[in-house]
Amino acid sequence: MRKYKSIQKKLIPMKDKIGYGSGNFSTGVINQVVGTYLVFYCTAILGIPGSLIGTALSLSIIWDAITDPFMGYFSDITKSKRFGRRHQYILIGSIGMALANFFLWNIDPDIPMGYKFASIVALILLIKTFSTVYVTPYTALGAELSKDYDERTEIQSVKTVFFLLGLAFVSVFGMYVFFKPSPQFPSGQLNPISYKAMGGISSLIIIAFAMFCYFTTKKYIPVLKENIQTDSLKLSIKELFVEFRRIFLNADFRAVSFSYMFNNIASALIANMGLHVFTYTFFLTSQQIAIVVGVQFAVSIFAQPVWYKISEKFDKKPSMMFGILISIASCLLFAFLVSIREEARGSALYFIPFAMLAGFGTSGLYTIPLSMMADVIDLDELNTGKRSEGSYYGFLTMFYKLSQSITLFAIGWILDLVRFDPDLDFQLESTVVIIGLVIGVGSAISFVASLISIKGYGLDKSTVKEIQKAAAIGGGRSDIRKS
Repeated sequence: MRKYKSIQKKLIPMKDKIGYGSGNFSTGVINQVVGTYLVFYCTAILGIPGSLIGTALSLSIIWDAITDPFMGYFSDITKSKRFGRRHQYILIGSIGMALANFFLWNIDPDIPMGYKFASIVALILLIKTFSTVYVTPYTALGAELSKDYDERTEIQSVKTVFFLLGLAFVSVFGMYVFFKPSPQFPSGQLNPISYKAMGGISSLIIIAFAMFCYFTTKKYIPVLKENIQTDSLKLSIKELFVEFRRIFLNADFRAVSFSYMFNNIASALIANMGLHVFTYTFFLTSQQIAIVVGVQFAVSIFAQPVWYKISEKFDKKPSMMFGILISIASCLLFAFLVSIREEARGSALYFIPFAMLAGFGTSGLYTIPLSMMADVIDLDELNTGKRSEGSYYGFLTMFYKLSQSITLFAIGWILDLVRFDPDLDFQLESTVVIIGLVIGVGSAISFVASLISIKGYGLDKSTVKEIQKAAAIGGGRSDIRKS
């Protein structure tokens, strides 16, 4: 049985954790640019029907999702002397994402509908494909850097901070800088020119942070190559599906991944329909929306050390359940704001308590599941004699993206069913109430499903230490915690 060598024996320096985590800034930027602005851009700027764009986005994310496990498997079996298993994909994926993202926001609104829709579909498919190439190996790399139970959470915490900074950059900085109100466009998010500037700047940032991550972590390639034996892993369709079946049969994997999926459904509802609700239900300006979103992200970022300490003291599963309960409370508060919308309209102050509560609750939900997955992989290593970070995180992101696909599909049809009309400055009252409740009540229901799912998780700190000890001395299949 192989052993982790130098990486296992000492903690990773903080500067290297920051270097690795910086790569997630690129992920946050591309996710938020597409997740926050694309539906609004397509319906309100390009004039594409909501059901059409919702269906297209849903299909593109399904493609994105099903390719994740394959990308993870290919990454696991990669044997590059220069790049190891992960680093070449960080280069290829980031450059591809940036180029496709640039062209996405430069579509002419005046071209025929068929050309606009075809362009959107093609560019979104490219973004999703290169996102898979980048994100899955990058995420797997984080699980390889440390075997320490608590340091894994710290690595994911730093990574989450950069992810949240990427989200905040797009939402807050974007609203303030790219979508400034003007005499012609009092609501800056309705200005078509703003999207071109956002596309160019965000693409440059995606490449810059991915390169910083690459050059910071490439020194670990020789150590990781020593630690991981890939001789037994070959490109085989049969082996690939055997690998997939084994992962799905892992009960702890299912508990974490399903919980992660339901958390994402709730987050996707807020991210993809939030701009519609804040604009048409509550009449907030781009500057006011930036304040609300900024508070939420600021709390999420500054709460990361708090969640690390909570997880260290109470363990990962109880901490995650606590975060879910706080998130449910924030959703119910949002639903209450919809019920008093006449009072809340035009005032960002009403939404600050919601932003703070949601920011703190979801902060832990970004970090803890990824740390838990590294522990699940330890159990799998004990049972099989190999580490499959790429395949495991590929399946985790597959669940994440499939849930996003379902959510986007639903949002597109909901916007059409409630008669959302991009040509109207003031929507029907029934329209603004329903889309507001979809966020409040719909997200709360999804978080409840997440809470139910995570109850099935069975690993804790002492169990993981036993698993690692058994693996280090060459133990076979474990009775410590059955998959």
